[in-house]
Amino acid sequence: MGIPPDSKSEACVWVVEPGQSRARTDQLATEEPLEIRLRAGSAAEAGGALPVFRRRSQASAERTVAITMRTPGNDFELAAGFLHGEGVVRSGEQIRGISHCADPDLDEDKRHNIVSVELRADALPDLQALERHFYTTSACGVCGKASLESLRIRGCPVIPPGPEVEPAVLRRLPEKLQAGQGIFAATGGLHAAALFDAEGTLLVVREDVGRHNAVDKLVGWALMGGRLPLSRHIVMVSGRSSFEILQKCLMAGVPIVCAVSAPSSLAVALAREFGITLVGFLRGDRFNVYTGLDRVRVEP
Repeated sequence: MGIPPDSKSEACVWVVEPGQSRARTDQLATEEPLEIRLRAGSAAEAGGALPVFRRRSQASAERTVAITMRTPGNDFELAAGFLHGEGVVRSGEQIRGISHCADPDLDEDKRHNIVSVELRADALPDLQALERHFYTTSACGVCGKASLESLRIRGCPVIPPGPEVEPAVLRRLPEKLQAGQGIFAATGGLHAAALFDAEGTLLVVREDVGRHNAVDKLVGWALMGGRLPLSRHIVMVSGRSSFEILQKCLMAGVPIVCAVSAPSSLAVALAREFGITLVGFLRGDRFNVYTGLDRVRVEP
């Protein structure tokens, strides 16, 4: 299928300094579209115990459900994590295979920007209703009250108590996250999400131009590895925490979400209602706990 797009791209820039200017080659974070398609496996295979996530031949009956701008890399994880966050799939067993597009009528570079996810026939949702749902949730003007209500309708459970972590564990997370940001070190232009265990051990880092995509890649990694729910883990994001990020973490069962910057009001409301410990402004020796202080062993 040719060479897949790189996560970094080169550009010629002019560096302007007092009294001089010079040309140099700079590294940029690549941004390209990713189209996510769904298709159904045959009814006869719906109950079969086939290997999950193996490459499969391209099928003709498939439907585009989302298009997102992303940094190439970990595309299968991104697609799987996105579908899990939207409630389309609950477990890896519902996915029969993920592959890049193999349509010979498309240019090779375009095929790498299309991912087809094949679901078990008994797991395929109503695609027309799904398209309406994605349109509604991405449209402008959807109020916070309706967004929270949608999670209640889905039956998202409240995160159970635990684990408890030491403040010192949380204070070390930003440094560990930054150390794992390889593409950011080269480009300076990417968001990141990292997964830690309750002792602060770094398990995986994912980067993307979109902060939501970075979390989707993280959740997709866990989904494809059979690691969900992440009930004894911590997620740390490099920017602010929004409703969408908290929603994705809630669906993955994450009890503690940390951010370098501030949370939004709706992120705090979601965290409070569903029992998530939400930490913001995690920098240096200080941080704010907006909800779920019971999981942080602070001194009286």
